Amino acid sequence: MSLSTTLRPNGVRIITMDYPPVNALPVAGWFAVAEAMREASADDATRAVVLRAEGRGFNAGVDIKEMQQIEGFSGILGANRGCYEAFKAIYECSSPVISAVNGFCLGGGVGLAGNSDVIVASDDAYFGVPEVDRGALGAATHLSRLVPQHMLRSMYYTSRTVTAQRLEEFGSVSAVVPRTELDEAALGFADEIAKKDPRVIRAAKEALNGIDPIDVNRSYRFEQGFTFELNLAGVADEHRDAFVADGGNLET
Repeated sequence: MSLSTTLRPNGVRIITMDYPPVNALPVAGWFAVAEAMREASADDATRAVVLRAEGRGFNAGVDIKEMQQIEGFSGILGANRGCYEAFKAIYECSSPVISAVNGFCLGGGVGLAGNSDVIVASDDAYFGVPEVDRGALGAATHLSRLVPQHMLRSMYYTSRTVTAQRLEEFGSVSAVVPRTELDEAALGFADEIAKKDPRVIRAAKEALNGIDPIDVNRSYRFEQGFTFELNLAGVADEHRDAFVADGGNLET
């Protein structure tokens, strides 16, 4: 399990998540993403960031199996804080962040991609927030940046997913390409940004965040409050235990 970073000569920084088998990040993984993004933000040589993943899918959310092995509330507290820090670091990164989404992008994965500036996806990619099925809430803030409001509600209540092709129709996904061409497409977009004056691009990023109609940091923290209530009531543990007992099947 690892997170690696590479800086190309033209200033494009590549951050790769590799947490087999499904890139469900452990607590430490979320904080690692946050730290990598903060390093990118502080580095004047970084002109654009590509967030990508190895393996079957981009991200399957938090590592529920790890969480259920930790006694008390430290597991959920760590995961919630880690997710918050990772999403916030992406949103506030001084350089544009391009998410290269392959396969599944679920739960916390939608938080990562939804707070990115640009999403490029493979033709087998799909997005969803199955939090309701796990006895939790969260990432509706970020899903709302990808789909219209009533679609958001129908997806959230049912844990349904949406294809990258549908999101491309909405303009939420910039491009959908064959999986073998995903890295090339994402890097091509990043290369285009890297050619611009970084002083102007960073000013543009700050300006766009400033006119964003949603305060994503505060909105997500509001959602997390309900997750804590469900945990204190014991509801979340019931659903997470059932998920683990079922083998952690992403399709349920």
